[in-house]
Amino acid sequence: MFTGIVEEIGRITATEAAGDGIRLTVHAPAAASDAAHGDSIAVSGVCLTVTGRGDDWFAADVMRQTLDMSTLDDVAAGRRVNLERALTAHARLGGHIVQGHIDGTGTVLQVRPGDQWRVLRINVPADLADLVVDKGSIAVDGVSLTVSAASAAGDPEPWFEVSLIPETLASTTLGERAPGERVNLETDILARHVRRLLAFTTVPSRGEASVSNEGKLR
Repeated sequence: MFTGIVEEIGRITATEAAGDGIRLTVHAPAAASDAAHGDSIAVSGVCLTVTGRGDDWFAADVMRQTLDMSTLDDVAAGRRVNLERALTAHARLGGHIVQGHIDGTGTVLQVRPGDQWRVLRINVPADLADLVVDKGSIAVDGVSLTVSAASAAGDPEPWFEVSLIPETLASTTLGERAPGERVNLETDILARHVRRLLAFTTVPSRGEASVSNEGKLR
């Protein structure tokens, strides 16, 4: 479990094939300082398990499903990544509840600079559009953000916007993003649960009879 508050920007130092996945080595002095084998660290929003570590680095395996769902599919040495260690029970929840389970990726459509902030417009896959709400929470590359605008329901090319303050621009990799680049997206877990509950509203509860199209009980 994470909060979407990035602790440091790390750097990929090596990648190697591991079955149908890969093993990443990440230079991360802060994250590696107290990491233990089996710990969870979010790498640009993707929850990974520590499989090896040194004084200023850790290694993690990334399976094929994760590669298919995230921007780690084309990761290479030199890439800068947002890092966050797992939430401790006594810590403040500074962002929002983030699982590190990526829903998919979006593409930066537009970057609008301002005097003290920057606005990013990002496209969102159509199957995730109903989970993104104006003033709601979303994690972009592992960064907890508030949606500042969202496309209308039914828009054939859905999008949302986030407004980045100077601290976010300086302390995360989002300050480096440009139009055309992909980012990892994790929608709000509460929205996902609501969608799932609503999906069952048309399903008869246990013990209730339902009527088929032929009018027969089943």
